[in-house]
Amino acid sequence: MQRSETRILTTHTGSLPRPEALVRLYVAKARGEAVDAQLAAAGRAALEEAVRRQHDAGIDVGNNGEQQREAFFLYVRSRMSGFGGQWTRPPRADVERYPAFKAALQRAQSGAVMVDSREHVPTAIGDVRYLDRAAIDAECDDFRAALDQLGNPFVEPFVTAPSPGIVAAALRNDYYPSDEAYLAALGKALQVEYEAIVDHGFLLQLDCPDLAMERHFTYQDKPLGDFLGFIDRVVATINQALVNIPRDRVRLHACWGNYEGPHDCDVELHEIMPILRKLKVGGFVLPFANPRHAHEYAVLREFPLDADQVIVAGVIDSVTNFVEHPRTVAERIERVAEAVGDPKRVLAGTDCGFDTSAGSRRVAEDVVWAKLAALSEGARIASQLLF
Repeated sequence: MQRSETRILTTHTGSLPRPEALVRLYVAKARGEAVDAQLAAAGRAALEEAVRRQHDAGIDVGNNGEQQREAFFLYVRSRMSGFGGQWTRPPRADVERYPAFKAALQRAQSGAVMVDSREHVPTAIGDVRYLDRAAIDAECDDFRAALDQLGNPFVEPFVTAPSPGIVAAALRNDYYPSDEAYLAALGKALQVEYEAIVDHGFLLQLDCPDLAMERHFTYQDKPLGDFLGFIDRVVATINQALVNIPRDRVRLHACWGNYEGPHDCDVELHEIMPILRKLKVGGFVLPFANPRHAHEYAVLREFPLDADQVIVAGVIDSVTNFVEHPRTVAERIERVAEAVGDPKRVLAGTDCGFDTSAGSRRVAEDVVWAKLAALSEGARIASQLLF
C-alpha cells in the first residue's frame, strides 16, 4: 500500500458519477429487461472516462469508479447464488425523527431514475455461494486494459468490494438457521472476490458502512451492546475472509451512510474504534468532512493506528454541492497528520462515494470533478507545510 512519502497522496472512496444513459440501463435491467449487451459496452466506455477524469483531477490512487456495477453491494446478487424475493430495509432513525425533513426528502427523490438499495431488495432464500470468478475477472481485466491504454495514470489502483456485514444487513436472511451462519456463508463467498482483486494486482478496499451505519438502521431500537456485538462478529468474519491476503494489500472504509440528513442518531467513532482496531487491514478510510463527524479525527490520538497502517482522511464531503476551498482541505489534512504524528501515513480522500447506487448521487457530475480537483490542490498546499 502506497504511503505519502514525499507529498500527500490523493484518493477517493470508490463510486463516481455514472453517465445518465448507463444509469437508465441499470434501471432497465432491474426491471428485467434484456440489456446485458448494451450494459457491457456502456460500462466499459464509462470506466475509461472515469479513469481519465480521475487523472485529470489529480487523483493518485484511483479506481474504476464502480461503473460496471449497479450499486456498491447490490451487484453481488448476480454473482452469487441464493438470493430472491424482496423486502424493504428499515427506515433510518434520524430521518424518522424529523417528519418535515422526511417529507422534503421524499419529494426530492420522487420520480428519480435510480437503482434503489433500500426498497424491494432481495433476501437470502437458498445456499449463498460465489458462482465463479468470471465476472470479477472480467471487471479487473477491463480496468487493467483502461489503465494500460491511458499510460497507467495512478500511483496505485484499487478495486472495491462490500463487507459481508452490509450484505447480511441489507439482504435479509430468510434461509439460514441463524444470522451467524448467514454471515459466515457470505464471508466465505466474498473471500473469492477479495482474493481475485488482489490476484489481479489491485489494492482491495472493503466497503463497510455496516460497521457504523447499522446502529441507526437495524439496531436503532436495541442497546448499544447489541450493535457492538454485531460489528465484532463482522470484524471476525472479515478477518477470516482475508486470511490469504497480506494486510498491506487491504484498506477498509467505514461510514455512517452516504446521505444528507440529521445524523444525530449516529454511533460515535470512539465507541466502535476499539473493535475496528481488530481488523487485519493496512489502513482505514474514514469521514472527517461530514459536519457530524469532522471532530472525530482526534480519535486517532485516543486509538493510534499501528505503525504499518495508514489513514485515508475524508476531507471532501460527498453529499453537498459545495466545492471545498483548497485551504480548508489543507487545514483538514494538517489536523489529521498532527493527530497521527506522521504525514507519510496520511492520504487525502472523500467521505464516501458520489454514486453509491446508480443514479443516487446528490452532487452534480461537474461539481464532483471540481471537488476532486480541490482535493488535489488542498493536498498540494498541505504538502508544502508537512514536507
